Amino acid sequence: MSAAAYAGEGTPGRGVIPSPNIWSAPDVYEVENRASDHEGRIDAAIDALHPWAGSRVLDVGCGSGFHLPRFAGYAAGVLGVEPHLPLVRTAAARLRASLPGQSDPNGHFVPPARRTAAVIAGSAEALPVANASVDIVHARWAYFFGPGCEPGLAEVERVLRPGGLAVFVDNDVSTDSTFSRWFAAAYPAFDPEGIERFWHRTGFEAHRLTIQWRFESRADLEAVVGIEFPPEAAARFLGEHAGLSVDYAVVLRWRRAPG
Repeated sequence: MSAAAYAGEGTPGRGVIPSPNIWSAPDVYEVENRASDHEGRIDAAIDALHPWAGSRVLDVGCGSGFHLPRFAGYAAGVLGVEPHLPLVRTAAARLRASLPGQSDPNGHFVPPARRTAAVIAGSAEALPVANASVDIVHARWAYFFGPGCEPGLAEVERVLRPGGLAVFVDNDVSTDSTFSRWFAAAYPAFDPEGIERFWHRTGFEAHRLTIQWRFESRADLEAVVGIEFPPEAAARFLGEHAGLSVDYAVVLRWRRAPG
């Protein structure tokens, strides 16, 4: 996790699928991140699978780096990988603001030695990370949906140390929650049973839990629903839902590296 990497250097891989929400509306996605899982249930569930403390963490599809400062507080080191260059720059700026440090003679920002944190441009299909160098590979809503992500899974396997943890946080459409019902209604072609079969074949286990979206205003809720669902569906959901909270079922897909 070099200072050069922290500065956001690197080249994204080919075949990257644009994210329809954060790439198009990063400010609204920031609101969504702030509203999500105030209780920290996801991070606690990951810690129960593999302790954050002392770990080297790779956050694949880190976006604007929302989670990176928090991970840096937990772990020995964290590297965010993101293919969209505007988001790489945003994530690097977030780390600079959150982790005081100094510049080296080349002008690269160097975070405190006790907390190494970096972000670099790259894709899941070609991770800019050495073999067997990472303890936890994490991806949160980064489109590890199922069939088609095999190249990314192979890269994750390559970079994990023996006994390391791969964990992908995704929507749980198989469980009854408000967000699950919305997702199933808005995207009827999505095949949750097929997704479950895929992850079972690849040796991943599932840990399911329910978090909350909690918004400060109705306008914030409406804006976030508007980037997550087609306009007609979003209008219908908002018309049926009162209040500022939404219960949200998620699934942690996880697998340990052999050894």
